[in-house]
Amino acid sequence: MKPFLILQLRPETEASDDEFSAILAKGGLASDNVHRVRLDQSEIPSDLQLSDYSGVIVGGGPGCISDPEDKKTPVEKRIEQAVLDLMPEITARDFPFMGCCYGIGILAHHLGAAVSKAQFSEDVGAVTCEVQKAGQGDAMLAGLSQEFRAFVGHKEAVQDLPAGCVHLVASATCPYQMIRYARNVYATQFHPEADSDGFAVRIGIYKHRGYFPPEDADRMTAMCHAEDVHMPERILRNFVQVYGRAAKDH
Repeated sequence: MKPFLILQLRPETEASDDEFSAILAKGGLASDNVHRVRLDQSEIPSDLQLSDYSGVIVGGGPGCISDPEDKKTPVEKRIEQAVLDLMPEITARDFPFMGCCYGIGILAHHLGAAVSKAQFSEDVGAVTCEVQKAGQGDAMLAGLSQEFRAFVGHKEAVQDLPAGCVHLVASATCPYQMIRYARNVYATQFHPEADSDGFAVRIGIYKHRGYFPPEDADRMTAMCHAEDVHMPERILRNFVQVYGRAAKDH
């Protein structure tokens, strides 16, 4: 099996390492089946060839693509541009892609759709997501219930369905929880890799990043531990199984 390219955007080592471990575990991947790039520390190799990989997985991060340029740190600007630079080839080739949280903003922005804080932001916690008609039968949603709980926490959101995309999953507070461009390019607003323990780690790390009042961190941690969120991880497992097998077969 060709390795999967995992691009990470989190500048906090604890958060990045926890996310990486979760992607491996939930996707059923071994460390020697992936090429990990922490974009806060390294650039994407100039000679990188997508054909060397089974697919691309982009993790989440504290940045917002809709923030004014003068509000972004130099690291945030570099990370954002690095991922955006890959999107023309990914969408043109319909190359297997799974963007998690930040990844949906990257995909939608690249496709010319509005990504902003106007509406559909969601507080840190779990929400009930519903598979839409177009999502029924989609290979990435195989084994998921019609409704499932997922962890979210984002300031910006996709405001309209991007051109060329199919609407797969929605929630009451954010309509575009999962979309697909063409046949193989996917993105979620929720975190398919996150379980209660992982999200509790992020609450501790990001409690001063404006997602919620810092004094609410203990309450929100307890809320996360009270949730039983396991269904979304099947999306990562499906992505690895479908595209890992396809790469091996070819």
